[in-house]
Amino acid sequence: MGKSLLVYDMNLREMESYEKIYKEIEGSIAGAHEKITECKKQILQAKRIRKDSQEYDALAKVILCRPDRRETLKELQALGKELEHLSHIKGSIEDKLQLRRKQFHVLLSTIHELQQTLENDEKLSEVEEAQETSMETNPKPQTN
Repeated sequence: MGKSLLVYDMNLREMESYEKIYKEIEGSIAGAHEKITECKKQILQAKRIRKDSQEYDALAKVILCRPDRRETLKELQALGKELEHLSHIKGSIEDKLQLRRKQFHVLLSTIHELQQTLENDEKLSEVEEAQETSMETNPKPQTN
């Protein structure tokens, strides 16, 4: 009976030892799960940082291809001056065109008036010729 009691005690201690080991293993598993979850979070954060870094690099390349602000402002000022100059040229050309239109209108009016005068002169000369021919064919009786 003493021997059985010792075996029983030994079995109880082994059970306690196994339970202790089991709890340690469960704790280790829980710790491993926490570490895995934390590592997953770190991986996601690293992926986001990498993606942001790649976007930054792409934007930096695009930005480096473009001229800086000072050069752009200089170009804008130069284009503004050129636009103003071209506007003045356009205005002067439009004024000259308007003057030419007026002169052309005056010329056309003068031509029209000249044509009317020539037509009137032609009609008048036809009438005079007709009167002369009628006088020659019908002499006037002379009154004494």
